[in-house]
Amino acid sequence: MKMKKMLVTLLTGLVIVVLAACGGNEEVKKDDKNKENKQEETAKSEEDAKKQMEEMQKKMDEQKLKEDEKVAIVNDEELLGSDYNTLLNQLQMQYAQMGQDPTSKETAKQVKEQVIDSLVGQTLLLQDAEKKGYSASADEVNKELEKLKEQYKEKGQFEKVLKENNLTEDQLKVQIAENIQYTKYMDKEISAGEVKEEEMKKQYDQMAEQAKAAGQEAPKYEEVKETIKGQLENQKKQEKIVQHVENLKKDAKVEVLI
Repeated sequence: MKMKKMLVTLLTGLVIVVLAACGGNEEVKKDDKNKENKQEETAKSEEDAKKQMEEMQKKMDEQKLKEDEKVAIVNDEELLGSDYNTLLNQLQMQYAQMGQDPTSKETAKQVKEQVIDSLVGQTLLLQDAEKKGYSASADEVNKELEKLKEQYKEKGQFEKVLKENNLTEDQLKVQIAENIQYTKYMDKEISAGEVKEEEMKKQYDQMAEQAKAAGQEAPKYEEVKETIKGQLENQKKQEKIVQHVENLKKDAKVEVLI
């Protein structure tokens, strides 16, 4: 949930070099002038970046829905604009961090579809988890909340992050509870399955070829074996989750309203 916004550093002043009265060196004067020009350019560049970010944020905010607007109905459970906006903000920031404009016509459409698909999928998984008795206790939620707060040492920093993500502490606690419930459910219901040695070696060979093409030397297989195994396990699990959601959809009633 830690979405980082661009921070703009403002220059507070320029370093002025005072030359001795006797025989001022022209090269030093030139160098000093160049430094001043570079600092001015940096300040202007940072100010432009700040304005661009503000304009981008304004356009992203325009794509939000009213908090109480109905987005979809999944098995009689209503998904509202407040649910939509939280995920929308996260996806928009991800696209922006990758250098893409999340408000362009084509990308905005893609983001909207991803948000709806994710909301519906998450809701179906959580409904199934609830149905099967998975839950998070208040103690588990509070422990996770405290762990998050410990990451922010400065006074008011945690509250600032919540505000940047358009979240209240109560909304965050709901997300934490759902995450705990979801994690328990996934650990029991969906297994990544075994990753075979030949699969890891095939993945390594592809990585080595890419490194060679880039004029780099790939690390030895044994050095990255566990990393590759983890990547493949995660990939397999994601594929199973997608298939699991599709199976849940077959028996679900889903109505998208936007």
